[in-house]
Amino acid sequence: MKDIVKRFGDVVASDHIDFQVAKGEIHALLGENGAGKSTIMSMLSGIYKADSGSIYINGKLSKIRSPKESMELGIGMVHQNFRLVDTLTAVENIILGEKKHKWRGSSWKKEKQKEIEAIAEKYGLTFPTNVPIWQLSVGEQQRVEIVKTLYRGAEIIIFDEPTSVLTPGEVDQLFLTMEELKRSGKTMIITTHKLKEVMAISDHISVMRKGKMIARMHKNETTIQQLSKLMVGQDMKEKTRVNQISIGSPILEVKDFVVETNQKVNAINHINFTIHEHEIVGIAGVAGNGQKELAEALTGLMQWKTGEVILNGERLQSPSVRELIDKGIAHIPENRMKSGLAGSLGIVDNLLMKSYKSNKRTKFGLMKKKENIEWANQLVERFDVRTPNLINPVGQLSGGNQQKLLFAREIDLNPRLLIAVHPTQGLDVGATEAVHEMLINLRDSGSGVLLISEDLDEIIKLSDKILVLYNGNINGVVKKDQVDKEFIGQLMAGLSKEKGAIYEPEPVL
Repeated sequence: MKDIVKRFGDVVASDHIDFQVAKGEIHALLGENGAGKSTIMSMLSGIYKADSGSIYINGKLSKIRSPKESMELGIGMVHQNFRLVDTLTAVENIILGEKKHKWRGSSWKKEKQKEIEAIAEKYGLTFPTNVPIWQLSVGEQQRVEIVKTLYRGAEIIIFDEPTSVLTPGEVDQLFLTMEELKRSGKTMIITTHKLKEVMAISDHISVMRKGKMIARMHKNETTIQQLSKLMVGQDMKEKTRVNQISIGSPILEVKDFVVETNQKVNAINHINFTIHEHEIVGIAGVAGNGQKELAEALTGLMQWKTGEVILNGERLQSPSVRELIDKGIAHIPENRMKSGLAGSLGIVDNLLMKSYKSNKRTKFGLMKKKENIEWANQLVERFDVRTPNLINPVGQLSGGNQQKLLFAREIDLNPRLLIAVHPTQGLDVGATEAVHEMLINLRDSGSGVLLISEDLDEIIKLSDKILVLYNGNINGVVKKDQVDKEFIGQLMAGLSKEKGAIYEPEPVL
């Protein structure tokens, strides 16, 4: 890609970009949220058309004006948010749109199924082919996406944040698949923020910042620290707790708690835990072990079956979402654009979503427009939300700025308890550190935090106490100064507890 320019209004998303990838290599494209990585890859995959510049595939000048033309040139893209139809089977998703055969009887479909299964087997990407997509795990759905690109003849495969939704085991399997694809001559481009993974799997690395390409190197020529500095333009300094603060009174007490799935199976099975003032309690566990149901039950999005929930000394009885907000529970949901923000609305409207009824925001039933704009401007500045203006749809902001906006709204409510689910998923190193600092500051101010994350390093870094969730049960409780990463990993896998390795908190008198 030579001298590529792409503008969105007055914003230059790609500023005369040069980018090259060799055949048969794994190339990592790094950059903060909003640096321009996705824009470049969207032009290569035909989603966007470059305003100017040239694209050469195998040395030949190529016009890419649509995803179809990109596909015909042997380019496939595995999106972070999968492009799959939930109600169709894996095979049906992969052959969707194919026009080669007029007759599509059962024998034709069986032939296609065998062809797809052969591709999956070759690259270690097996999955149930005749099961609806919604019944597959996230890792299996990603395999379907990869096989879909291979089935359609992709020689260049773009992976957009490929590990952001995977478990550690699934990440390892994905890397084995990438190595096999590389051995077969496939070319791969990975856009990611996870520097450790970049150093583990890539051959060459390109770094973007603010719409410009600023560096290209072999991975052996750099370090994680140097890459981090290139991405953000300065050395990253982590927020640390110089003075440990003793925990205070209980904020949330959960006793004999049971939550059922829609299929009437216990997702959370008679668990007990307490969150105190000045305390971050981390929930470690592989996806699908009850984390989603726990968070939704405690924020009013679903009802629990049995057990007690005591908030600030008050026993709750089937509370609504609004009631829990009023009682001081804030929520950072797993999917910020699905259940946290309204992408088509601007900054002010999104910030008002939980406080629009308060006397600060309204008068005689009418919104205080001028005061609300001033308030929104203060929050944007305080939380460093980078946006062209307050009316710009938040769906057009980078992921990091969307997440900072979400934190701004929730923290401005002065919550007693924040329930944060995968708060840094898909964020770059700078935005991740900003989120970590906000969680620590909230904890230091006296609030409690329930942190649910599949990033074990994040859980260990931030938590005062770690609960390991397995199959809906708490399989272990580990204190911050007794952390053993390998042991926590064993608990996450469901292995039995070792005597003396479990920390039970002392009761607060």
